[in-house]
Amino acid sequence: MKILIKNVYAFLPDGTTPQTNICIKDDKITSIGSISDTFAPDHIIDGKNHFAIPGFINAHTHASMTLLRSYADDMELMDWLNQKIWPVEAKMNGMDIYWGAMLAALEMIQSGTTTFADMYGPNMEKVAQVVEETGLRGVLSRGIIGVAPNGEEKLAENVQLYKDYHNAADGRITVMFGPHAPYTCPPAFLEKVAKEAQQLGAAIHIHMHETQAEIEGSLKDYGKRPFAWVEETGLFDGGKTLAAHCVHLDESDISIIKRHDIRVAHNPGSNMKLASGIAPVPKLLEENVCVALGTDGTSSNNNLDMLEEVNLAAMLHKVGTLDPLAVPAEEALRMGTEYGATALGLAGVGKLQVGYKADITLFSMDTAAWYPRHNLVSLLVYSAHSSSVDTVLVNGKILMEKRELKMIDEEEVLYSANRCAAALTR
Repeated sequence: MKILIKNVYAFLPDGTTPQTNICIKDDKITSIGSISDTFAPDHIIDGKNHFAIPGFINAHTHASMTLLRSYADDMELMDWLNQKIWPVEAKMNGMDIYWGAMLAALEMIQSGTTTFADMYGPNMEKVAQVVEETGLRGVLSRGIIGVAPNGEEKLAENVQLYKDYHNAADGRITVMFGPHAPYTCPPAFLEKVAKEAQQLGAAIHIHMHETQAEIEGSLKDYGKRPFAWVEETGLFDGGKTLAAHCVHLDESDISIIKRHDIRVAHNPGSNMKLASGIAPVPKLLEENVCVALGTDGTSSNNNLDMLEEVNLAAMLHKVGTLDPLAVPAEEALRMGTEYGATALGLAGVGKLQVGYKADITLFSMDTAAWYPRHNLVSLLVYSAHSSSVDTVLVNGKILMEKRELKMIDEEEVLYSANRCAAALTR
């Protein structure tokens, strides 16, 4: 399949935004610029008055938590988890996971996300099914709580998920290991996770340093901060760790992050809503740490809108540091695209560049928010809304064009997800 996106403004790797043409063959971008006389497209997308960027990459979420959106709000994290979220999640079956993930896929496509890193479970094979059916790119891990009676079983499920689905769906599925957090996975258990993951060559996706209470609990139980004792378990030794949140860091934590090339998934919306704090993102970027963006789950955000996270990342750190230059618009956009691909270990993803995967989001610039056009990146980050998302491609396949979904029956998804959520919380 050959696709031509014609006369579109494009955010290129060098930061420029020229009006150009993007030629796609099968799953890759084959040229940007002039159109070869030998390129005969099967389909032409009129890019006039549109802005193309690499598709957003949601580096940390819990997709099926869409079923719990608005169910438990305005609570402290541990009360929220123990009293509301975990009891309902314990009742979820395979169909709940499927329809919750399908609702997430619908929302992500409509808001321009092409890749998501999901930590959830059980029944993560249902999320893999959603990835296969919707055309999205998914980085999946089975959330593992080591202190649970069935912790070993959950670890075995993650191993099986890797064996069954890693590189499946035309390479669109990547499988990581998902130990939930240091406060739910003791040292001996994390040693087991590290051994299993490293034998398979799999990456790790874990929550780290989300709240001050987590740090205090670790100091009380182990006499050390979480990053310090988790390092001792060997979990970081593979050099493939994605650490979500990283809100409360000191110099020793940042040294460990740099030593093991740990990538950080920053979740400004969730951290703000749960009053977790402000992650030291400007400091991490200054130290050349890869910082990506994630939404977290929709019961702590409460949406999967990555453009909103890009905006929050640019805005929050300005006020947090009292520095208007803390995270410029272009840097925030790269955090939501290019840096997300690096954080998830995805090669050839996250840039509009020849040879890269054709994961592309087009914004319509027909509304007042896009005028006047002094700077398209600034307009996107500070002015536009995800409702401007017009067309989405993943792996060279059109998932939505002119707001028309190609792979999902929206009415069926909304009905089925609502029915599952009502039954779970009744």
